[in-house]
Amino acid sequence: MSEMITADLVDLDLSADTKEAAARALAERMVAQGRVTDLDGFLADVAAREAQMPTGLDGGIGIPHCRSEYVTEPSLAFGRSAEGVDFGAPDGPADLIFLIAAPAGADDAHLTILSALARQLMNAEFTSALRAVGDAESAAALIRGDETPAPSHPVPSTSASGTPVPSTPTSGTPENSAATPAAASAGAAAGSSPAAGATEDQGAGAASQPFRIVAVTSCPTGIAHTYMAAEALENAGRAAGVDLVVEPQGSAGFTRLDPAVIAAADAVIFAHDVPVREKERFAGKPTVDVGVKAGINRPTELISEVRGKAERGEVTGGSAPTPVERGGEAGEGYGSMLRKWLMSGVSYMVPFVAAGGLLIALGFAIGGYEIKSAPSVMQHFVWTQTDSWAALMFQIGGVAFGFLVPVLAGYIAYGMADRPGLVPGFVGGMIASTINAGFLGGLAAGLIAGGVVLAIQKVKIPKAVRGIMPVVVIPLISTAIVGFLMFVVIGKPIASAQKGMTDWLNGLSGSNAILLGALLGLMMCFDLGGPVNKVAYTFATAGIAVSSPSDSAMKIMAAVMAAGMVPPLAMALATTVRGKLFTETERENGKAAWVLGASFISEGAIPFAAADPLRVIPSAMVGGAITGSLSMAFGATLRAPHGGIFVVPLIGHAFLYLIAIAVGMCVTAALVVVLKGMRKQAAGSAAPGAPEDISAPTADTKQPVAV
Repeated sequence: MSEMITADLVDLDLSADTKEAAARALAERMVAQGRVTDLDGFLADVAAREAQMPTGLDGGIGIPHCRSEYVTEPSLAFGRSAEGVDFGAPDGPADLIFLIAAPAGADDAHLTILSALARQLMNAEFTSALRAVGDAESAAALIRGDETPAPSHPVPSTSASGTPVPSTPTSGTPENSAATPAAASAGAAAGSSPAAGATEDQGAGAASQPFRIVAVTSCPTGIAHTYMAAEALENAGRAAGVDLVVEPQGSAGFTRLDPAVIAAADAVIFAHDVPVREKERFAGKPTVDVGVKAGINRPTELISEVRGKAERGEVTGGSAPTPVERGGEAGEGYGSMLRKWLMSGVSYMVPFVAAGGLLIALGFAIGGYEIKSAPSVMQHFVWTQTDSWAALMFQIGGVAFGFLVPVLAGYIAYGMADRPGLVPGFVGGMIASTINAGFLGGLAAGLIAGGVVLAIQKVKIPKAVRGIMPVVVIPLISTAIVGFLMFVVIGKPIASAQKGMTDWLNGLSGSNAILLGALLGLMMCFDLGGPVNKVAYTFATAGIAVSSPSDSAMKIMAAVMAAGMVPPLAMALATTVRGKLFTETERENGKAAWVLGASFISEGAIPFAAADPLRVIPSAMVGGAITGSLSMAFGATLRAPHGGIFVVPLIGHAFLYLIAIAVGMCVTAALVVVLKGMRKQAAGSAAPGAPEDISAPTADTKQPVAV
């Protein structure tokens, strides 16, 4: 493997007055070395990245960079400008300019080294040495790590703009030493660095636990800013005496923080310009959410800000993992990964289900059931006729439903193999729809597509074709394989299984239907929005995700929604009738649970289940099972996949349906009150001389999960 930077890629007298000219001058050196195949195409990719966010950094540094199909191997060119070039940094022009070029399909090892360089740019001794180096060969050796920068002197160096370059505090530890070369620090860039805890002599409170922060950094390219922000935050954490651990989500992938580390953290910092992967892991903690450059330029301020939020008790919204989900987070076995892959597909599919289902239901409500036979609105649409508007909503909803199986399959594959899995996943899902394999076919297509892409990525590929792997080779081969398997091998058996399941549902009646309603009610209330809940919900929506759903399918959808509304409504009722059994926070959550439950958001009961799972979850399951069975017994039907009480006009036998919900709600609330009352009595009898309210929790007391 050739070196990523050589003397031929160094220009210590860069004469350019604009960032475009600087990038072109350095890129021409890459072209001359055969590292870039198309100068203009590569510069267009650099400009596109620059348009997303300026790449200038405080301290006189510019880091134009991109991933491009015109790059043959990961490369780095360095230029030093006497006059400085404006890259959009707040403190003025940059005199140290690094052009980072990565192939579109660069391997992890190369990207990790580039990321390590990004970390080194936060080291004042490293940048000072580059400003003082006298020849191109020494500069290249310094960047590669072949030479060690001399320790910085007390006199601060200055950037081209005259701004003093801040020196990085050092503690004498190896990971904080400026002597660590860029290439040698590649391991740190992989995201697995240990916690930067405070030493024993940092502050008077050495005996107490340091303040703990977890952080995530990411940028659109995932090469430079991601790791520079990580390094800046770690350095600021050491200086502030806090225990700060960073998860850089870069192009070379990322290593997930241990769930135990996240659970123990006091606060969270997100410094990112692309969505944080698996953001729900950090829910429920004080959080500062900023762009990635803020993590580079003002890490100390971010730490102070998030500490202030923690002191004030400010936490983020969003749904935290349910108690049942928490039990499986410690390990990453196949079963756990399979659950995450499937939930990835379901979570992206649900908005299509909600939008399409509600539009179809509204179309039926306005225009009657014969609206499904209306001509296309492209051919006939009268602005003043309600039937035309009903037909429009019905047909838009039908188009949205057409995406369900492809989206399910595509994002299952995405959960497995990231972006390369999208094309074969979507194509496999569309084939499943075409051959009437339904949701079972979509599940199979997504898993196959993700597996095929992962297998292709493990094959060793010559450097010459790495640049076209993610754009041409992987989509072509994986789509062909998935298409062959779906059309020729497994599609027909899956379609037969789907038809058999549909026929079985259509034949349900009497006691069988009531038992199915009870089972679905149990599943909906078991983990309150978790995997089991989603299985029941997906099963129900699969039945109505057609233009003419059967009566049995609509009964199942009604039972599932009714059962899902029970837990939050029941907890709201319990906090209202016996508020003394709950903490002040739970009573406040109970007020919100009225709205959440009425809207069919089962997660409204999660705060109660998290605090007392052994009483709340079984009680909710009993009430949900009763509601599900009653809904089936009453013959209630529902064409909309969501909406709660707001879609009551679309429900068949609506009055009986509401009675079923009320019965389940009252049963669950009564059970919770009785069980919590028994716990309070037991606590009182254990300490007969204690005051009457000794078991009542206070605002400063951490409550046990269960007793």
